[in-house]
This record gives sequence, C-alpha cells and structure tokens, in this order.
Amino acid sequence: MQHNAVSLRPFIGSKNFEISRSFYRDLGFDEVVLDANMSVFKTGQLAFYLQNAYVKDWIDNTMIFLEVDDVARYWNELLALDLPSKYQGARLTPIRVEQWGRECFLHDPSGILWHFGEFSNKS
Repeated sequence: MQHNAVSLRPFIGSKNFEISRSFYRDLGFDEVVLDANMSVFKTGQLAFYLQNAYVKDWIDNTMIFLEVDDVARYWNELLALDLPSKYQGARLTPIRVEQWGRECFLHDPSGILWHFGEFSNKS
C-alpha cells in the first residue's frame, strides 16, 4: 500500500485548555485556533491538535516523540524556558543515552509525556 502521506497529526487532550495553549505557545509552537475547543499547534511541517478534553487514563498514557537535530542544544533551550516554574505539573527529565541515540523528556501541565530525541544512526 502506498500512502503518499503529507502529514501525521495526533490529537492530544488537556486538563486545562487555556493553560495548555499557553504552555505550547511558550514551548515555541505556533497556534491556529480552530474553534473554542480545539487548536492546531505547528512547527515547520509538523503539527498536533490540542483539544479541550480531559480523560485521565488517556492523558496519563499519551506520549509524543519529537525527533530533533541536536538533543543537547534542545535540552539547553528547554532549561532556559523554565517551564516547570511557570506551569504546575510541568517537569523536565535530563538527557539519557540509549542504544539508539539520546533523549530528554518534558511532561506538559496535563501530564502528557514528550520525548525529544536524536537518533545516533540517521539511516
């Protein structure tokens, strides 16, 4: 099957929609408001939908992996944003080295876990 895909956009929820919107703008995403209960957040050609919907089991099990070109630089930029001091529930986990590459982690204010990683084998 040939997909000819153009994009892949996950839907994520939020415990407090306004706080999450602010968090993702501070994280550097551009927001496009779709309606009172949904926005799309973009960076380059990548995007995700943020919904004004909270289902604890769903949120607690949502993880998103964003591949970055330089995880060390990205980590330093995350530290400079100081998101955990601005957003209750947000927390950072330092870079880990894995057999496939390196990654660091960020929990958003709702509990969604973001993985920011750099693969050591680019093939």
